[in-house]
Amino acid sequence: MTYDEAVKFLYDATPQFQQIGAAAYKPGLDSTHTLDLAFGHPHRKFRAIHVAGTNGKGSTAHTIAAILQSQGYKIGLYTSPHLVDFRERIRVNGQKIEKQAVVDFIKRYQSIENMPYVSFFELTTIMAFDYFASQSVDFAVIEVGLGGRLDSTNIISPILSVITNISKDHVAQLGDSIAGIAAEKAGIIKPGIPVVIGESNDITRPVFLSVAARNESPIFFAPPLYGYHVDNNGDMIYPETSVGEITSVLSGDCQPKNAATILTAVNCLRTLGIKISNEAIKSGFLKVCELTGLMGRWMKLSSNPTVICDTGHNVGGWEYLSKRLASFGDKLKMVIGFVNDKDIRSIMQMMPTDAEYYFTRASIPRALDEKEVKRVAAEYGLKGECYGSVKEAYTAAKATALSDDTIFVGGSTFVVADLLSFNS
Repeated sequence: MTYDEAVKFLYDATPQFQQIGAAAYKPGLDSTHTLDLAFGHPHRKFRAIHVAGTNGKGSTAHTIAAILQSQGYKIGLYTSPHLVDFRERIRVNGQKIEKQAVVDFIKRYQSIENMPYVSFFELTTIMAFDYFASQSVDFAVIEVGLGGRLDSTNIISPILSVITNISKDHVAQLGDSIAGIAAEKAGIIKPGIPVVIGESNDITRPVFLSVAARNESPIFFAPPLYGYHVDNNGDMIYPETSVGEITSVLSGDCQPKNAATILTAVNCLRTLGIKISNEAIKSGFLKVCELTGLMGRWMKLSSNPTVICDTGHNVGGWEYLSKRLASFGDKLKMVIGFVNDKDIRSIMQMMPTDAEYYFTRASIPRALDEKEVKRVAAEYGLKGECYGSVKEAYTAAKATALSDDTIFVGGSTFVVADLLSFNS
C-alpha cells in the first residue's frame, strides 16, 4: 500500500465531514472506544490538553503547543480540518506524521476482524493517538472536532480542558441555542480536572459553572487583556501581561481574547507542576506558525497588492473579521465562497458593501454554488461576478488589483485550502 492509497482509503471508505458535511457526522463514542481498545488504548500513554470552542480553538491549541515545545517538551498536536495535506492534522514538534506511519496504521486497521463502521474522524483520531503514543510525546494538545460531549476526541482524560468561546455553528448537530451549544462544549469537562473558559456571558457562564460544579472541577475564567496594539510588522503586542510584554505573530480582533485564554491555561499548567518559563511563553506566541505549521489565520501571502486569507467561516468568526475588513474601504477585493450548511445571510450582512466581490466555490461537494452566493449577496448590497473555482476568482482579482489594494480570500476554510494549494 502506498501513502496515496492509504489516504484514498480514508476518504473513500469512511465518510469525511470536510467533504460532505452533516451526512458524515456520527455522534457518540462507542466506535471510538472500540477502535481505542483494538489499538491498545494509546490515549492513556501521554498527558493531554483538550481544547474546544466555536472559534479560536485552533489558534489556542497551536499556541499552547508552541509554548510547551519552546520549553523543550516533545509535543503532539491534533487539529482539524487540514488545508492542503491530510498530514497537517497530526504533528509532533511541528512535523507532520510520516507518510509510512499513515500507511502502517491503515494496514493495521484493515487487518482487524469484525470492526464496526467508523467515520473518517474516528479513524483519524485514533491514528493521532496511536502516533503520539509511538513517539512518546510528553504532552499532546488535542483540538475537538465538532462540539465536545460526543466528539471522538472526548475519550481522553486530559490534565486540562480549555473552552475558548461559544457562538452558533453546526446548529444541525449541536442545536441552535447558545445554552445548548455551551452544554455540548462543556461535555469535555472531566471529574476533578481543571477547565479554563476563554469567553463567557450571562447565558453560557451558568452552564459552565453548573457542569464544573457537578464534576467538582476547578474552573477559571480568563481575565481580559488590555492595552494591546499592532506594530508595523503586523504583529500583536501585549505590553502588560503576567509574564511581561508579549509579541504574537497572530493578529486580528479575536486574538487578544485567545491570548488571554492561552495565558490562563498556561498558568493552570504551571499550578499542576509543569515547568513553563516566561521565555517559553514569549517564544510560543512569537513563533507559533514556525513551530507548529499554523496557517490561515489572517495570513499575509504577499504585498503590492496585499493578499490576506483567513479561515473564519461562521458568524462568530465574521464578527471579528468584518471590523478589520471595513477599514480597507473601496481598496478591498473579496474572493468569497461558502459551504452549504452555513448561515450565510447572517455573515453577508456583516460584509463591507464598498468592496468588490469575486464569488466562487471550493473544490469540495459541500461547496455552495457561486451563483447562489451571488444571489444572496445581492440582497445585502454586495456586488461582483461569479467564478467557477477559487483559482479563477483569485486570478481575476489579482489581474485588476492596484499595488495599494488588498485582496481578501475566505468565507470557508476550503476556499483558503484551494488558494494555498496553488499559491504556496
